Amino acid sequence: MGFQRDSPSRNSPRNNNSPRHSPKASPRKKTTLQYLFDLDSNSKPYIGSPLSSPSNGSRQYSSHLDSEYEEILSAISYCNFIFTFTNPLESPSQQDLKRLKLIQVMSLIKSSRKPLNEKLLSPLLSMVSANLFRPLPPPSNSSNNSILADLPDDEDILSTFSPTWSHLQIVYDILLRLVLNVDPKSLKDYIDNHFILNLLYLFQSEDPRERESLKNVFHRIYSRFTFHRSFMRKAMNDVFLYYVFETERHCGIGELLEIWGSIINGFAVPLKEEHKLFLMRVLLPLHKAKGLQGYHRQLAYCVSQFVQKEPGLGGVVVRGILRYWPVTNCQKEVLLIGELEELVENIDPDHYRKLALPLCTQITRCFNSCNSQVAERALYVWNNEQFVKMALAAMKEVFPVVVEGMEKNLKMHWSKSVKQLTENVKTMLEEMDPTLYEGCLQEIEIRESKAQQEQIKRKQNWDRIEMAAKQNQFLQQPKYICVSH
Repeated sequence: MGFQRDSPSRNSPRNNNSPRHSPKASPRKKTTLQYLFDLDSNSKPYIGSPLSSPSNGSRQYSSHLDSEYEEILSAISYCNFIFTFTNPLESPSQQDLKRLKLIQVMSLIKSSRKPLNEKLLSPLLSMVSANLFRPLPPPSNSSNNSILADLPDDEDILSTFSPTWSHLQIVYDILLRLVLNVDPKSLKDYIDNHFILNLLYLFQSEDPRERESLKNVFHRIYSRFTFHRSFMRKAMNDVFLYYVFETERHCGIGELLEIWGSIINGFAVPLKEEHKLFLMRVLLPLHKAKGLQGYHRQLAYCVSQFVQKEPGLGGVVVRGILRYWPVTNCQKEVLLIGELEELVENIDPDHYRKLALPLCTQITRCFNSCNSQVAERALYVWNNEQFVKMALAAMKEVFPVVVEGMEKNLKMHWSKSVKQLTENVKTMLEEMDPTLYEGCLQEIEIRESKAQQEQIKRKQNWDRIEMAAKQNQFLQQPKYICVSH
């Protein structure tokens, strides 16, 4: 038996889904506004909606959505349980089950085409906070920046990986999706200043995977939550200052500087006074920390962004770097020489004459260094055209210092390669101004002859003093003190 087209049954699904429509209605009425409203009310609600209207949809579908909502809440509730992965009493099957529940929640957020129900935000953010905001293990000796500074840039042997990362990775993905997909105004009550400070604390984690995820989440919050930007900048500055002047121990300085590099890139010109103070009081002092090698690439990028936006800041930056120049750390010297070379290319040419003498003096000290790497790196700077132009801007002041350093290298340096590079630079400088170079050599000879004469006089004076002391000792009779028993 088949269904009759013209007389549908009262109990048929078609009749239940459209209770307001008469079976005898004409086909034209199906295109009316009422019909379209009915279709819209009977369409499937967005994922995560707890209820659907019984008057506009089927009770069976409504109960299905209720069960789906309860299932999602159950999954979120289960994910609030924290596994340490170090406790032998924990069940591996339960750990795997939590991971599946987290994936289920993640797929819910990804597949939702419409805004997520606000009733789910509170349990979701509570679950994220319960999993992420935890006490970090005490720092290991390997996280000490002074040790990391002695390793190559690509050395990851000392990284400590968290055993809970299989869960944390998905939680970070959930948080990132929430930040990207949900309106910041809806999340304002959950992602507040306290939440941001807790995220900032986690940058001390020794797991590089967690710091990378934190960097992405923190940067997205900064870009979307514009009302938090001022607080986030101040909070990051506090971390930098505490690191430089208090502890010199922090694993996430590089990641925080990467975020700052993107922020600085968006600064409008002319720069605000607040941002210039950040450059002088925070970024420049970061050059003096022992762990500079761990974050120098990101720091140099931030500083160069400032100089590119306002070349007039080049003088402040160069003097700041020279102020924090290391005395015994050769690796830091090599890094700073390279940074100065890049800065010279962006400095305002009007400042060349003021900066030429202090900059060339420091470079001369470096190519006189007993460390061959520092000496060679300093000599290679003279291949930079902008650096040579800066030196030529104050040639009469610079040449005597540089020529004296060249001659000292050729006479006394132990490395053959350094002597060869010095000879090449000397030839280049002689070609620039042979007369001035020859005059500098004559001045050096005069100073050396005067120094030798003063040395001879000093020796003669000491000889006379010693002779007088001997004669005085010979002429004077020794005096004895008698002590009675």
